[in-house]
Amino acid sequence: MDLFGRDTSPEARAVLIRLLREMPPKRKLRQACALTDLVRELARSGLRTRHPNAPPEELRWRFAALTLGAELARKVYGPGPSEEGCPWTRKPSASSEL
Repeated sequence: MDLFGRDTSPEARAVLIRLLREMPPKRKLRQACALTDLVRELARSGLRTRHPNAPPEELRWRFAALTLGAELARKVYGPGPSEEGCPWTRKPSASSEL
């Protein structure tokens, strides 16, 4: 796996590796946390784009399923979209259709 991409020259790669090795652990951790936050926000943004009419509860469930797996999401948040008993996708009752 090439972490730098094919367009990175060997010289630039050497500089990046040297800088990463010299970076204090505290700064490395800060950068790793910032990247994690960015990836999580990109995932949430993608969910909002794919499900623009979804209520917040559904988006929270979908994010949990994406990051933790559907089985654990069900244990924590209950049934997901299109599953029996899902609280935010109640089907209209016969009386509401009149």
